[in-house]
Order: sequence, then structure tokens, then C-alpha cells
Amino acid sequence: MGARDDSPPVRPPSLVSGPALGTEPGLGPLTLPGFLREVTQAYGDREALVLDTAGDGTRWTYAELWERSVEVARALRACGVGRDGRVGVLMTNRPEWLAAVFGTSLAGGVVVALSTFSTPAELDHLLRVSGVGVLLFERGVAHQDFAETVLGLAPEIGRAAPGSVRSVRYPYLRHLAAVGEAVPGTAVESWDAFLARGGSQPRELIEATADAVRPGDTAVLFFSSGSTSRPKGILSAHRGVTVQLWRFRRMYGFGPRDGIRCWTANGFFWSGNFAMALGTTLAGGGCLVLQRTFAAAEALELMHRERVNFPVAWPHQWARLAEAPNWDRVNLSSMRYVDSGTPLARHPTVSTEWREPGHAYGNTETFTLTTCYPADTPPEVSADSSGEALPGVTLKIVDPLTGAVVPRGERGEICVKGPTLMLGYLGTPLDETLDAEGFFRTGDSGYLDDLGRLFWEGRLTDLIKTGGANVSPQEVDEALAACPGIKVAHTVGVPHDTRGEVVVACVVPHRNASLDAAAVRAFLGERLAAYKVPRHVLFFRDDDLALTGSAKIKTSELRDLAARRLRARRQPAP
Repeated sequence: MGARDDSPPVRPPSLVSGPALGTEPGLGPLTLPGFLREVTQAYGDREALVLDTAGDGTRWTYAELWERSVEVARALRACGVGRDGRVGVLMTNRPEWLAAVFGTSLAGGVVVALSTFSTPAELDHLLRVSGVGVLLFERGVAHQDFAETVLGLAPEIGRAAPGSVRSVRYPYLRHLAAVGEAVPGTAVESWDAFLARGGSQPRELIEATADAVRPGDTAVLFFSSGSTSRPKGILSAHRGVTVQLWRFRRMYGFGPRDGIRCWTANGFFWSGNFAMALGTTLAGGGCLVLQRTFAAAEALELMHRERVNFPVAWPHQWARLAEAPNWDRVNLSSMRYVDSGTPLARHPTVSTEWREPGHAYGNTETFTLTTCYPADTPPEVSADSSGEALPGVTLKIVDPLTGAVVPRGERGEICVKGPTLMLGYLGTPLDETLDAEGFFRTGDSGYLDDLGRLFWEGRLTDLIKTGGANVSPQEVDEALAACPGIKVAHTVGVPHDTRGEVVVACVVPHRNASLDAAAVRAFLGERLAAYKVPRHVLFFRDDDLALTGSAKIKTSELRDLAARRLRARRQPAP
């Protein structure tokens, strides 16, 4: 008999590919002009969007959205915008945002999506690095007047006539137009005056320009949310953007018979909301119920009045909706497509067991999804994973230091490539961003199991190294989310003299909740290994946590704040 081999079996490498992109059902034209034309032809007289303010507002059909987009395209052409001309769009979710974005694509230009959460210094940075030639903006957003902001950054704009800007600070900028009150005596035109510029531009030229756009052309310039550094400009092709617009409809399983009415107050200038809310709804023949800025009580009234059945919100918004003073007075019985795990699904008038395609992973660099399971995937299939590779996507997990592919089940850096991968970072050669095989190294930690499911564990730089062990803050946060009374939780590592770092849970309680640190630690002690249980639990108010514009907590700032709190308490870690 031969010698017995007791060596462990060799595990396959952490490398998986999804089905070929050509096998994915439901894809349509792969340019933004083609997407808009397709949905307009399919759903022309259906309501595409509503901006409803106390029952009185703007309502556009798909045919009207097309016409308003053509108007913008003609005006942009009159301003000299052609192939690859960059058009900055600085607005909340309102009809003009959609017309500006689709209009830019119809004119052959590149949409530069700008966040309305930008401070003056941040907006200055975005305008300088993006090189926009035309800036289309909403004048008043919350407490900020963007006309005053721009004129303060470049006073010469206030002394120029419309269309004749000559700015040393923004050398490419020529035209500005504002939705809202006009700014007479400056280069800032009213929206109507801007649209009137297009009167001399033949419609057939816009049609020809739209037809000339190709899937590989640059479509959009979005910016990362800047949770760890200054926002990065990310260029994406028409194919990458539109694949995701069509794909989200498939992942949600929506179609024209579902009568989708989607409420959202999350900015379309974030790629996730652009693809998920706008893409899913328009591709499926639904209606976008727009809210310019989030206000919980107003949102509930809007959902009631407009018979919303598909809400799209961030976690902190779900919590605020549940705490709104009119929570018990609104009728939300129209809700059908709300995830059963959200507070809205527990509203007295809502009954649902529906599960959204929440088991997913993606980045702005891939214009959102690279892995996902479709809606209503059974829990035993998703298994708390981040999904499986989507068509055309290849994943690998590598050692962060050597770049070598690790075996299945072993943790490392997530790397992706596929049809929605960015064209590159603004100002950075692509070969400095991708590895030799064309993969984007995400900087995220995770692993692939034997079934090819991806498990995301957070940023590599956020892993907490305490007493020789690695702790995933994501795992701790997921356990904290189940603790009664906790509204928001974010776990960080705070430097420690002997342990390297200690695990600290930063918690925002629900209003009127009674929580103490010992109870939270005891709750986690029943669910996590002892070394993962936070040594400290710190309590904060909502406004203590610095957020990026996309509602991501700024980890570095929270880590510093936690460290200062601990020093002030003069309480060393046990």
C-alpha cells in the first residue's frame, strides 16, 4: 500500500468570473442618449418624474423629459459645447438636473456631477480640477446661495457679461446659468435666458450628435465621497453607466406593469443613487418622486400623497423617518418594494416580506455594482455575503503586499475588472491605477468562499489591529445594528501604548433610548469573540458625526474625536 497523504487539500485560487456580458438579459442601448430615447419610445406618455411641493409642483412625462433635455442640448451647443465638452451640474434632485444631464449627453458633452453638500473650499477644488466650460447650478440649496459662493470664489464672474467669462482661477469656464432667482449685472444667466440661447440651433443637429455618441466615449465625471481624502474625479464611459442603469432594473425585477413610484432625496450626483434610483425607475417605466433635500416629516407626507411604493434611502434617513412626528398619522399602504429589514417596513400601514438586492458590492470606480444577488434572494443563498460576480466581472483576492492571488477563504485585497470599470482617475494615467492584468485594486478587504461568493470586510486601512489580532469594524457595526436603542454605530481603532489599538464603538442612540456602555458591551459579548468587543463605548449626538455628502461617516475625524474623548476622561484601556 502507498504511504498515506495527510497534507491538507490545496484550495483553489481566489479568482472568479461572472457570465459573459453578452448573456445578460435586459440590456438596451449602451449610451445615455440611446437609453433616454429607448425609454421615451417605450413609455412616452407615462409620468417620468414629479417634484411635488405640498401638492403643487412639476410633473413631466417621458416625452417631456426628452423635450426638456433637447432644449438643454441646443442651449449647450449654442454655448460651444461639443464632443467631450465638460458641463458642471450642481443641483439637488429636481427636473432640471435630469434635463441638464441627459441634455449634456445629447450634445456630446461630459457631465460633471457636483455635490450640493460642497463647502466653498470643496467646490473651488472641484471646479478647478474638473475644467468645466459651462456650469449649470441651482441657486439656493438649504442655507447656501451658490451664486454668492461662486462669485466669492471668482469675483471677476460678477463683473463679466453672460457668455464672456474670463477667469484666471477657472480658465475653461465660459458660461453659467442658475435655476432660481437671476443675478443681474453678472455673468450668471437665468435658466430661461440660458435655454433661449438654443433657439437658433437646428433640432436635427442635436439628433445627429446624439446618434454619434459611442459606448466607449466619456459620459460622466463623478467624484468619490472623500471619506478618507480629497474627492477623486472618476471618468466613466457611456457603456459602464448604462449597463448599470439597465442592470438595476433586472436586479430589482421591475417592469412597466409594476407601476414603480420611487421616492428619494439622495443626490443623483452620487453614482449609487444615480444607478439605483434613477436607473431602476426609468428603465422600468416608473416615476421618480423627487425631494430636493431630505426632511423626514415632509418625506412621509410626500410618500403618502404620491402613493410611493419604492423608497430609496440611506440608513440614517430610515432612522429619522421612524422618529418623525407624523409617523403614526400617514398612510403608507402603497408600499410594496421596501426591504423588510428597514423601519419603514414596520410602519403600521405597511405589510411586506420583500428583500431588496442588498447583498452587493461596488465602487464609484465601477459605477456601482460588481457583485450582487437579485431581489428576494433566499437568505440561505446570500448567506450574509456581498453577492456573486455579475456578468462580465472578474474578481480576485490578492495579498495586499505582494499582489499574489490567495487561496479561497483567505482574506486579502479585493480586485475587480469588467465592463463598467472606470476610464481612469482625473489627471492620473490609467497604468498607475490598474495592475498588470487590468484589475483595479480597491483597497477593500474581503474573501471569496468556495461557492464564489464575495464577503466584504471594510477598508484595509480601517482594520483594527489590537493585541496582535485583526478586528473588522464592519463586523462589529453589524452586531451593534441589532442592539435595541442604537440608531447609528461606527467602530474605530484608537491608538494605545501597549495594544497598538483598542476597539471603540461610537454610538448615536435613538431618541429617548436608555443605553449605557456596560449593557452595550454585554450585548456584544454574546455575539462576538472577546477580543472584538469594544473596550470603550462612546455616545454621541447626530450632529457630532462628520458625514461626507453621501452620508458616509468620516472615519478619520471620528477616530480623532474618540481619542480626544478618551484622553479627556483620563481612563486608560483595561
